[in-house]
Amino acid sequence: MAEERIGTGLPNLDKIIEGGFKIGSVNLVAGNAGAGKTTLAMQFIVQGLKNGEAGIFITLEENKDKLFSDFSAFGWNLEEYERSGQLRILQYTPEQIKRQVAEGGGTLDVLVGQMNAKRIVIDSVTSFSMLFINKLARREASLGLFDLFSRWGCTAVLTSEATKVSADEIEAEMEFEVDGIIVLHHFKKKGTRERGLEVLKMRGTKTPEKTMKMDITEKGVIVDPNKVVSI
Repeated sequence: MAEERIGTGLPNLDKIIEGGFKIGSVNLVAGNAGAGKTTLAMQFIVQGLKNGEAGIFITLEENKDKLFSDFSAFGWNLEEYERSGQLRILQYTPEQIKRQVAEGGGTLDVLVGQMNAKRIVIDSVTSFSMLFINKLARREASLGLFDLFSRWGCTAVLTSEATKVSADEIEAEMEFEVDGIIVLHHFKKKGTRERGLEVLKMRGTKTPEKTMKMDITEKGVIVDPNKVVSI
């Protein structure tokens, strides 16, 4: 039987990855500054909210009020969703995430249960990973985090800073096992900034072997599978 899927928030992306992310999967969205990682991650949450699925967005870098303000430009009334109890935006430090993992979920465990949350985002996991001095410790902490997602039955999106634009180099730098990796490219070509989206890895899914044109519009991130960009 085909595994159930959950929409990414990008309809054109869903069409080419067999309907979206696998339910219960952990997916990494990597890219450099300004690539659109936070927007894509929030779009994933908003898609769930529209479907009646509660979501939790954990920000390790942005101010909550700034997120409300920035995303209102896309027509997403996050404050209303939070008032209704469908959404929680949490401002955590990397140390707080580390503590939640060590405690087997801590207060997050209670919150996920109360909300019956189906989607969860951590933006960004880079600062969490930097708490650990060696690869083994980072891997163990990451796997502990993934175990929580699995126990909760949540589909997760994690964002990560990546300074390199080569997909192969980005994949080599991933020090823990995720189910999917999406790379957002934001680069200058002949004096003009271009954007591209590449599905680098998606377990059990046939993925396109190309970097597709991506844009950030007034409605959020859109991708055009019929247009290819050269990195």
